[in-house]
Amino acid sequence: MKTTSTTSPILSARGLHHSFGPTQALRGIDLDVQAGEVLAVMGPSGSGKSTLLHCLAGVFIPDAGAVTYRPPGRSGLEISALRESKRARLRLTDFGFVFQFGQLLPELSAVDNVSIPLLLAGTRRPEAMRRSSELLERLELDGLGARLPGELSGGQAQRVAVARALVTAPAVLFADEPTGSLDSLASENVLTLMLEFVRETGTTVVMITHDARTAAYADREVIVRDGDIAAGYRVTA
Repeated sequence: MKTTSTTSPILSARGLHHSFGPTQALRGIDLDVQAGEVLAVMGPSGSGKSTLLHCLAGVFIPDAGAVTYRPPGRSGLEISALRESKRARLRLTDFGFVFQFGQLLPELSAVDNVSIPLLLAGTRRPEAMRRSSELLERLELDGLGARLPGELSGGQAQRVAVARALVTAPAVLFADEPTGSLDSLASENVLTLMLEFVRETGTTVVMITHDARTAAYADREVIVRDGDIAAGYRVTA
């Protein structure tokens, strides 16, 4: 099933098929993601939604089909045709990632965790630390930069993970169950701060979730069942 728009999408998937051994995870998905929108991808466990995210982000190469990325002001790239080194570079410079359990490095402070993508991209350490500290403050973590992840609450640690994903000002943020490990209050706080920030910056968000309350924060929702798009509709006007 296709979900399309009259504007040029920042990400397009066409005919995506992907299998793990005999198991078909994706069965010909077509999907457009518009620049600046927050898209929620829902579906039951094993439906293929996380596989779709990984194909859109260039982590997986689909067995068939193509993923095209159209960065603002630049020529379109067929991600699925790029070498791994170029896809890795794209994930570092243009894409950000937030995972369910944060995946922070436990031996590094919060501000050091946030600065990692900048340092890998070649930013000098003083500038990386400055930008990281400013973003932590923006996400209401001022004064907590020196703490280790184990010294933070679950919601605070997840906001550090969000800061790490956003510190490079990515064009697209991929979030896989970003609040799935949090209670309802912490989840609401993380989502509110994250989406407030991305709407200000115009960052596109592709968010995997199984929670209807989380999906309600999105502009649009698609539902994946048995490796294909089952339904798609506008959540907000």
